[in-house]
Amino acid sequence: MRSRKVSKHAKAWIFSLRDNDTDTPAITLNWFIGYKFFNSLFLGVSIGSVFVLYTPLSPAIFSAGGIGLAIGTLMVATQYHRLFNTRSFFILSLSVECVILLGIMGVLIFPVDTTLALFIYIGYQFTFALGSYLVRCETLLIVEEKALTHLDIAKQSGYLVGMGAAWGFYEGLHRVYGVTDKVIQVQAIHWPLLAIEAGIILLLFMAFKSVWHPSGGAPSES
Repeated sequence: MRSRKVSKHAKAWIFSLRDNDTDTPAITLNWFIGYKFFNSLFLGVSIGSVFVLYTPLSPAIFSAGGIGLAIGTLMVATQYHRLFNTRSFFILSLSVECVILLGIMGVLIFPVDTTLALFIYIGYQFTFALGSYLVRCETLLIVEEKALTHLDIAKQSGYLVGMGAAWGFYEGLHRVYGVTDKVIQVQAIHWPLLAIEAGIILLLFMAFKSVWHPSGGAPSES
């Protein structure tokens, strides 16, 4: 009896992530898997650059940022009852991508100094604060084991390809063009990151087309 109650409770959460309480899929799975692949590709390409970008920051900043991250994550967790729906999932996912896009543009436009490093760090802390929510919502939304398998394979494949591409990019700058300055290398890799991020946002819109452009012509209120 207990297991049946838990199953019904979990099913209720899953049901709340369906558009308009129908059997219409909340997302287009293939587009969403593509979105997660390129999302992980971005992570793999960008992971090495943050160590250079964060160089101007003091250790105290990272401690304060950790406190802010913990508080932010707690605040988001208290709102799960309002946020576990497809529309919120889409809006917050888009917010994360827009913050990342601003960070990329900042690196390409402004000099790498303490102000830019702090801006990027705060932006990433914002995205990390939403991380637990996005993962939980994703798992509730995609309940089929086969789909979850494809999703996780896409994530890990994207991450590996991204790290390999970043290594090749940095080695090419060094050996072919003689660019050894770390800051210049990091700024250079943000051009392909800009293209990847634009693709990520496009894929996100395609995956959630039923939310922002339902057949009725008005945005979904689910």
